[in-house]
Amino acid sequence: MNQNAKVDAFLEKDNKWKEEFIALRHIVCAAQVVEEFKWGNPCYTVNGKNVVLIHGFKEYCALLFMKGALLRDSDGLLVQQTKNVQAARQIRFKNLQEIESNSEKILSYINQAIEVEKAGLKVEVNLETEKITPLELQQKFQENPELEEAFEKLTPGRQRAYLLYFSQAKQAKTREARIEKYVQPILDGKGLKDE
Repeated sequence: MNQNAKVDAFLEKDNKWKEEFIALRHIVCAAQVVEEFKWGNPCYTVNGKNVVLIHGFKEYCALLFMKGALLRDSDGLLVQQTKNVQAARQIRFKNLQEIESNSEKILSYINQAIEVEKAGLKVEVNLETEKITPLELQQKFQENPELEEAFEKLTPGRQRAYLLYFSQAKQAKTREARIEKYVQPILDGKGLKDE
């Protein structure tokens, strides 16, 4: 598999999860995927569709399976990030040893995710949690078309997370403040919880 220069550069940076990211990359690259760099993270695709992403948080690093809800979780490794995440699932790691000791299981989940994508399977989305754009965000989009364009480029899960967060505020002033705080991350292609 051809390794992506942007991923090489990402991995060269001093990062809390550097060793873990390199180990995860090695495992993922053993599968039949294309390595890309999306949303500031190594992302692996099949037929142009996102399958799995490597990312890090404060307490753990993870593999994010875009259609993880469709995977058989025989080893009980998959985690639903929040109750509002419908399709994606993570396998989380707190250290390099967890990755190394589970490498065969991890690869089997990756291969399963590839098969799900190749089969064209789709996650049934609960329409009750589908996006309702708050008025304040609609107004911000009118003021800043570039923001709307950037928002539309985010993954559906990232869009939904923002919309839920913005909508949960009871007062318009709070919704406006929340939206203002996340203008730049949205323009940068980042999700609500991305670092």
